[in-house]
Amino acid sequence: MSADFGYPIGFGIKVRLVFFYELRAMESGEGNGISSNIRMKPSGKLTASMILTCIVAASCGLIFGYDIGISGGVTTMEPFLHKFFPVVLRKMAETTRNTYCVYGSEVLTLFTSSLYIAGLASSLVASRVTKVMGRKATMVLGGITFLVGAAINSAAFNITMLILGRILLGFGVGFTNQATPVYISEMAPPKWRGAFSSSFQLFIGIGVIVATVVNFGATRLGSWGWRLSLGLAAAPAAFMSVGALLVTDTPSSLVDRGKVVQAQQALLKIRGVNSNIEAELNQLIVASEATKEVYKEPSKTIFERQYRPHLVMSIAIPFFQQLTGINVIAFYAPVLFQSVGFGNDSALIGAIILGVVNFISIIISMFIVDRYGRRVLFMQGGIQMIICQVALACFLGAELGVSGDEPLSQTSTILVLILMCIYAAGFGWSWGPLSWLIPSEIFPMNIRPAGQSISIAVNFLTTFILAQIFLTMLCRFKFAIFLFYAVWIVMMTGFVAVFLPETKGVPLESMHTVWEQHWYWSRFSA
Repeated sequence: MSADFGYPIGFGIKVRLVFFYELRAMESGEGNGISSNIRMKPSGKLTASMILTCIVAASCGLIFGYDIGISGGVTTMEPFLHKFFPVVLRKMAETTRNTYCVYGSEVLTLFTSSLYIAGLASSLVASRVTKVMGRKATMVLGGITFLVGAAINSAAFNITMLILGRILLGFGVGFTNQATPVYISEMAPPKWRGAFSSSFQLFIGIGVIVATVVNFGATRLGSWGWRLSLGLAAAPAAFMSVGALLVTDTPSSLVDRGKVVQAQQALLKIRGVNSNIEAELNQLIVASEATKEVYKEPSKTIFERQYRPHLVMSIAIPFFQQLTGINVIAFYAPVLFQSVGFGNDSALIGAIILGVVNFISIIISMFIVDRYGRRVLFMQGGIQMIICQVALACFLGAELGVSGDEPLSQTSTILVLILMCIYAAGFGWSWGPLSWLIPSEIFPMNIRPAGQSISIAVNFLTTFILAQIFLTMLCRFKFAIFLFYAVWIVMMTGFVAVFLPETKGVPLESMHTVWEQHWYWSRFSA
C-alpha cells in the first residue's frame, strides 16, 4: 500500500488492516463497501483556504449563467435579428399579429438550444474525463472550450458560424457542470455542504444578472452591440479558468487516482494545518480501494439493483428542475415580457429585476438549507411556484385572451412582473440550488462521476427539448403555457415528498444509510 501511494509505512499497514476487514465484511454480505464502525468525520471548521477554494470552483457557474442571461436579450436586438433571423423581423412588422407568436422561429430557438445538445454530448464523456484527469482539470478544460466558443460567436458572420460557437459553449458548460458540483461536495464539510454547493447556483444567478445588464447597455451600441454581448462571455470563462488552475484537486479524486501524498496535502490545506486529517484520509483510501476491488466499470455499476435509488434520483431531479419552466423563462425573459406587452427597454429591465430576485433567494437558501434540510425547501418552493404559475395563467388569460392582439396596461405588466418575481424566488431557494446539490452528494465514490454525468445529460437533454419548443408552445398554448408547467410542479413536489430522503449533514461516505432507512428504497439495500 505504502509503495503504491507513497505514504508512510506505519499508516500503510493501518490502511491494509482496515481494508482487509472491509473486504471481509463485503464478501460476507455484512458490509456496504464502507465499514459501519469506521465513519469519516471531517472537521466542520471553516478555513479561509476551503472557503476560497469552494468560491473559485463555484465561479464556474458564471459561464452557464452568463449564457442563460445573454441568449434571450440578444435575440431581441434588431441588428442581430436583421443579420441572422430576418423572418422574425418581418413578423414583428406585421400590423395584425398574435402577441404570443411574434418570435416563433425554429431557427431562432436552435440558436439557444444548440448549446444544450452540445452539453448533452460532452456530458456523456465528461465522467470519464473527470475520473481520469480529475475535477480540477475538467473545469479548466471546460473554461477554455467556452472561451473559444465565445470568440467565434462574437466574430460570427453567418448562421453556421454562430451555431458552431454555441456548440463549443455547450461543450464548455457540459464539462464544468459535470465537475464543479462534485468538486464542491467533496471539498466542503458535511455541516456546510448545502451552503457551499448552493454557491454554484449563486454564481449562475450572478452570471444571469451580469448578462442582462450587458444586454441592456449593448442595445444602445447600434449594429455591433450583439457582438459585445456574445464576446464578453469570454471574460467569465477566462476568470474561472485561471481560478481553477490555482486551486487544488479534491482529496477524493486524488486518492482515487493513486495520489495519496497530494491528497494529504490538499486535506491539510483545506481543513487547516492543525486538523487531524488521518481518519478522513484513511476513510478515503479504504473507500477507493474497496471500490476498485469490487467494482470495475462505474457506467455499468450504477445500473445494478443496489444503486437503483441513486439512478432514479440522478434522472428525476434534473428532469423535474427543467420542467419548473425556469430556464426557458430565463432564456426568453426579454422575449416573454415583450410578447405580453412590455417595451424593449422595459422587457430588459424586467429581466434584470427577475435575475436580482432569483439571486437574493439563492443567498437565502445558502443560509437555511443546512438548518432546515433539503426536503422542506423543495416542497415549500414547489407550492409557491404552483400558485404563481396558476395565477399568471389566469391573469394573462383574462387580460390577453387567446388572440393576444392588445398589449397589457402598465398596471397589468407590473402585476405580471410581481408574480414572476415571486415564482423566481420560490425556484431560487429550492429547485435551483438543490437540483445541483442532491445529485452531487448522493453517489458513493465508485459511481460518483458516472452518476453526475447522467444527471447533467438529463438536464441538458430536457433543457434542449424545452428550449427548442418553448416559443412554439407559447404561440400554441398562449397563457396556458403556465398551466402546463404548474401541472409538472405538482407532480415533482409530490415525488419529493414521497421518495426523496433527507441528506442534511450526512457525510458523503455514509450516505448509504439514508437509503437503508427509507421506507421504499430500503428494499434495494437488502
